[in-house]
Amino acid sequence: MVWLSKIGVIGAGAMGHGIAEVLAFSGFKVVMKDIEDRFVQAGMKGIDGILQDRVAKGKMTPEQKKQVMDRVTGITTYDGFDDVDVVIEAVLEVIDVKKKVFKELDQVCPQKTILATNTSSLSISEMGAATKRPRKVIGMHFFNPAPAMKLVEVVPGMDTSQDTVDAIVELAEKCKKIPVVVKESPGFLVNRLLMPVLLEAVRALDEGIAPARDIDLAMKAGAGFPMGPFELADMVGVDICLEVAETMHQQFGDPRFAPPPRLRNMVKSGRLGRKTGRGFYEYAKEE
Repeated sequence: MVWLSKIGVIGAGAMGHGIAEVLAFSGFKVVMKDIEDRFVQAGMKGIDGILQDRVAKGKMTPEQKKQVMDRVTGITTYDGFDDVDVVIEAVLEVIDVKKKVFKELDQVCPQKTILATNTSSLSISEMGAATKRPRKVIGMHFFNPAPAMKLVEVVPGMDTSQDTVDAIVELAEKCKKIPVVVKESPGFLVNRLLMPVLLEAVRALDEGIAPARDIDLAMKAGAGFPMGPFELADMVGVDICLEVAETMHQQFGDPRFAPPPRLRNMVKSGRLGRKTGRGFYEYAKEE
């Protein structure tokens, strides 16, 4: 058994602070880093909101909430990363940005530290090659929202050691997640199956086969999906969906993964989904 106690999270956005909450709720000490204090504070507020919702539902006490919050430290530097056991990176889905982060982590973290990425489609091996510890670089792909979604894709790179795989599987299990070890491939497993459905839904919308809400209803009532493709895209972020589709299309060269123009136009116009208040649907702004 691998013993882990302190974990770093890079990125305090929706995925970053969601992952940090999962870790802290599971008893780990967490240092959550972002590039500006306003992002860190927004992430801390997000964690507080998740926990307060549990308190309101009677699933935890205010005292338990405070204990969880006390396990999370928000920072804008790498202070506190000198003794982390694992770091989970959740920054922009851009390979050069991620490689830069991994180079920095390789310099500031102990040699024992496992460097994990929350990427949904990019090369684990390429990130590992940016470090001097490719055997300790691995994909740990949570799904949005991280506190609610049970699955975690564990993705070894070409040089990832079995000890690293075992440690991340154990970490996911300690967080009460369901880890599935999958081969490194564009989109891994879930996005490889899901992305063609989403893109075909957009094409059906463009062809006027049915409006977005009816397509979502059909996939829920007729295919047993818990959430329709447009509801899911708005929750994940239309920009993220576009990035994943473009990566997979580039890697596979398969027209199934070619992003429809509507996706690019939505991103250009700022219709990114729930996080901007507009996507395939309109959302009321939170007070």
